[in-house]
Amino acid sequence: MGRPGMDLKKYIRTVLDFPIKGIEFRDITSLVENPQSFNYALMQLTNDCMDFKADKIIGIESRGFVFGAPLARDLEVPFVMARKPGKLPGQCYTQSYKLEYGEASLSIQCNTPIRSTDKIVIIDDLIATGGTAIACADILYNAFDVAKENILILAVIDLPDLKGSAIIHEQGYNVKTLVEFEGT
Repeated sequence: MGRPGMDLKKYIRTVLDFPIKGIEFRDITSLVENPQSFNYALMQLTNDCMDFKADKIIGIESRGFVFGAPLARDLEVPFVMARKPGKLPGQCYTQSYKLEYGEASLSIQCNTPIRSTDKIVIIDDLIATGGTAIACADILYNAFDVAKENILILAVIDLPDLKGSAIIHEQGYNVKTLVEFEGT
């Protein structure tokens, strides 16, 4: 799904066998360390959020925070954190999911001011199997009654061979990414 302009792929490093053997980890460190590539990625993501008319941005811990907080600031909309269980105080809605190399859970505070009519963008650095993004979207759909068409899952990187974006789309959620990498 390439976009015209800067080639962000050349700023994303592939690390073999991390975090476990057989995984090709797509490392955004080089992208965020370079002000031009980071700014370009943020501008592209901001445009997608504006086109969607986002009312709120949700960043998925932790790399989603890197992109989500500046987007929320630029758009002057609230930034909501989706975190690992035990990281947020008070009562939380929690959803478990499978990763390509394990299991995890995400939580959003119950008192987060999300309305069922909000248009919400969920941001992360990468979509692999789609489990993390779907878990976050399912919290919005099930706990806050946000319609699936009012949720956009947005990421810098898509790994289409793992079919995460296709699964997200099949679940009825909107999905967009900036670049694709083949492999696992």
